[in-house]
Amino acid sequence: MLSAAIDHAEWMREAVADARRALDTGDVPVAAIVLDDAGRVLGAGRNEREARQDPTAHAEVLALRRAAETTGDWHLSGATLVVTLEPCVMCAGAILSARVPTVVFGAWDDKAGAAGSVYDVLRDRRLNHRVEVYGGVEQHACATLLEQFFADRR
Repeated sequence: MLSAAIDHAEWMREAVADARRALDTGDVPVAAIVLDDAGRVLGAGRNEREARQDPTAHAEVLALRRAAETTGDWHLSGATLVVTLEPCVMCAGAILSARVPTVVFGAWDDKAGAAGSVYDVLRDRRLNHRVEVYGGVEQHACATLLEQFFADRR
C-alpha cells in the first residue's frame, strides 16, 4: 500500500532527470527509484547495459540491488519501485523475487512490457506474489525522452 508521503508524479520527474544521465554512456534513457513506505530513497539506478556491457544492467535490477544493499535484506516488501518505462519480463521477475508490492511506471512498452501491455507478469494470479501497478505516470515526459533517443540513433 502506498504511503501518503509518496507522490508518484514527483518521483517520476526525479527518475526522468536521472534517465537523461544514461545518455552519457549511450544507454537507453530509463531510470528507476526504490522508495520505502515513508518515501525515502532506498536505491536508484539507470540503464547501464552499454556502460557495463552487461545485459542484466537494467535500471530496475540495479535499483533493486542497491535497495537490498541499503536495507540489508532482499525482501523489499514495503517498497515502491518508480521506473520511467514499463518493466520487461526480466525486470518483472526481479520485482516479484524482491517481493516489491507497488510499481509505478511512466511509458508503456508495447514491444516488451510485462506490466500490462504485452504481458502482465506482475499481476499474474498463477504466481506467488502480485504487484499493485500504476502505469502512465508522467507518460508524456517518459515517452518523449525515449522517442528522441531512438530518433537520434536512426
